[in-house]
Order: sequence, then C-alpha cells, then structure tokens
Amino acid sequence: MIDLNNFKLWLIDNTEYTSKTISNTVSRFKRADSILPWHGKKVYLFELEQQSNYIELSRTVKSQIKRAVRLYSDFSHSQIKQKVIEGEGNMKALSLFANIGVAEAYLKEIGIDVVIANEFIERRAILYSKIYPHAHMICGDIMDKEILREIVDEAIANKIDIIMATPPCQGMSTAGPQQLNDERNKLIMPVIDIVKKVQPRYVFLENVPLFYNTKIELENEEVLIKELIDNELSDDYIIHKNVIDTKNYSVPQTRERAVVLMTRKDERKEWTIPRHDNRIVTMEDAIGDLPHLDPFITDISETELLDLFPHFRDREAEAHNISCWHNPPHHLKRQVVAMQHTPTGCTAFDNEVFFPVKENGDAVKGYHNTYKRQNWDTPAYTVTMDNRKISSQNNVHPGRLEYVDDNGDDIYSDARVLTLYELMKIMSIPDEWPVPNDTSEAFLRRIIGEGIPPLFVKKVFEMIV
Repeated sequence: MIDLNNFKLWLIDNTEYTSKTISNTVSRFKRADSILPWHGKKVYLFELEQQSNYIELSRTVKSQIKRAVRLYSDFSHSQIKQKVIEGEGNMKALSLFANIGVAEAYLKEIGIDVVIANEFIERRAILYSKIYPHAHMICGDIMDKEILREIVDEAIANKIDIIMATPPCQGMSTAGPQQLNDERNKLIMPVIDIVKKVQPRYVFLENVPLFYNTKIELENEEVLIKELIDNELSDDYIIHKNVIDTKNYSVPQTRERAVVLMTRKDERKEWTIPRHDNRIVTMEDAIGDLPHLDPFITDISETELLDLFPHFRDREAEAHNISCWHNPPHHLKRQVVAMQHTPTGCTAFDNEVFFPVKENGDAVKGYHNTYKRQNWDTPAYTVTMDNRKISSQNNVHPGRLEYVDDNGDDIYSDARVLTLYELMKIMSIPDEWPVPNDTSEAFLRRIIGEGIPPLFVKKVFEMIV
C-alpha cells in the first residue's frame, strides 16, 4: 500500500518544491501506481516503462512520473531506515491524536520511545516530525480504514508496549455545545479497535472530565463512553478511571483531566495514577524571576509607545535573550491602560474609572474572569486555546506594583497576556524542547492550549518503567 500522505510530508521536509509542485509530484506517483502497483523493487521503473498505458503518455508526463517514482523510492527507503529503533530495550509507544507531541516531551528521558504517531492535520504532523524525527508519523484520518490498518500493522510489527490516545475534546468540553451526535466524540471507537487488535501491555487515555459522562450513539442506542470502554476491553485489561488536577503533580497550572489507565491482565505491574506531590508549584515559582516586559501597542505610534513605556526596547531585548518565545504580546491601548490600573488577581471590570471600553468609549460587557490578572501565590488558571487575548478568560500576567503616577494612581507592570515562553513554563514544557524557531507563535499558542502538561504525563509513565 502506498503512503501518499507521508510522501507529501517528506517532500515538504526534504525538498524546496512549491506546494503546487509537491501536489503534482504526489499526483504523478499516484498515476504511476495506477498503471503498475508499487512494489518497491529496483526494477519497478523499468517494468513501468514497459506498460502500454505508460508508453502512450507524452514525453513531459513520462519525465514527471519518473521523477516522482524516484522521489517516492527515496521516501520509501527513508521510512525503512526510520524504523530502526534507538534505545534498545526501551518500551515502545504509539501516540494517537499526537498533535505536535506536547505530551511526549519527557518520555524519551525515562526510557519510552514513541516510535509511531498518528495525526490528522497535516500542519501538525509536519511539526511533530521535526520535533520527533525518529518517530514514524502516519498522517491521516484514523476513521479511514486504510489509515487505521496502517497504524495497526505498524504497531504489531514494532511490538508496541503502550498506546497513548488523547482524542479531541471540543465535542464534550464545557466550552462547546456538547451535542450527542458530535462525530469527534466517536473517535474513541477506532482507539478501542486498535487496542483490541494490537493488544499492548498498557493503554493511556486522556480527555476532559466530561469524557466519562458523554454518550455516543451506536446502532441507534445511546451508550456512555466509559461503559463502552469497559464493555469492549475489560476482559483483557484492568481499567482504572481517574479525574486529576495537574497542579497536584508539580505543574504550575490548574488543569482537570480524565485519565484512563489500562493494564493487560497478564502484566505483573499494574498501572495506577501516582500519589500527589507534597508541594504546589505557583506562578511565582514558575515565572516570578522573569523581569518586567511591556506589551507592544498596535494602535499608537512608536513615539507614543515609548512615552508610555520608556523601557520598552530594553525590556524587549532582555526578554529575547531569555528565549525566542519571550516576545511582547500585541494589544490595543485601551486594553493595556485598563490592565495597568488593575492589581494582581483582580479584573478590570472592578475598576471605577479604568474599566474595559470599546473603541467608541462604551463600557465592555463580559464575564469577570476576562480582563483578569492571574495570581502569584497559586498555580496558573487552565491555559485555553484563546490565550492571546486580554479579553479572554484569565489570560493576563499577574503584574506587580511598578509606580504611582502623577494622578496618584497605582500602575501595575506587565499589562499583557502571558508570553508564549511563560505559557510553556506553566505547561511544564522543557526549555530544551526542540520546536523549530520559525514555528508560528499563534499556531503554538493554540496547540499549547489544547495540550496536557508533559510533566504530569512523565510522572504517570514513570509508574510502569
């Protein structure tokens, strides 16, 4: 079976072709396969050239097909090499709904090799492969039978020990409509199918707490997902269902998750959730040592910006020396002014004078967890996907009293949302995580808002290594 999805990813990563040329190359190889099914032997191109359907093509098309075949051959050989697993003796894992691999950030260091991963969205799959080049990324829809078969075949061939699956939670999140027939909720079905066919030693499932109370419709009947898991897998697996808060595992963020741990019944070591750590890590612990960083204001001139923040450029340079991801967030002046007058842990809606306003000066209406600063002495609030906006929930830096202005008003520092670097800190992402420097910051922010803190994942997986 040819692998066009990963061939396309390989072309993107290993050539300087335009997107149009890459699409044409994939199409030309697909056409070659339709004339003579790909078998991977050195004589393939010779045999292809003897086919009547190939002989009838124009010289230009023949040339394009031969180039595509040679490239696919290079791709195919690279995949074979990639299957040589490093770290002999390590446990091998399959990551489903892998996204860009936030959850896996610490697994290699504790002796777990993620050797196969699956992600539906191409952009995420490409970045995953750059961060984890030794994992075989299967890009495609897990609901597609061919993709599912490829995942199963690869997993069996590699003798996978662990399956980890973090299906999308938007269909059951409190922030969504929670519709019974939301197709995303049914993504648990192929996971169960893969587990039954691969029979790994251990299984890790993670989602929002409502995962346990969500129903899906199967054969015109409603069934709870947690009951479906028991019905399908309890004969072969010991199943533990947990609801955890990551703040109890040294992660400086409150984030409640449903975590299902399964142990195959012939295993001697049963997988259970670890005990809580003895200490809660706060925002102060995580980012309290970072110097002040002013926001960049998009609707005023450079002169006005430096008048409002005289140290802006010096602070910006200092931040960049700390990390390429520690950049001044961009905001509107009226939002920044409201937050300058808002103390740590408070919302600008409580300000008598400097409350949030629209462009026309009318007061903004909103929830009191928006335009709100975080606290220094607690873990961060749950990071969401919409973490770039002051007007979204619990996104603003705690700040510190910086000075008293000429009107006698207290002015607080860091009137901005958290930088991407600060978000990485409170998500427990290691500083040395090899995400390419040219990755879109907006893209990374959204991904981090979807992820599970990798330090928690590490502590859970340490229970079985």
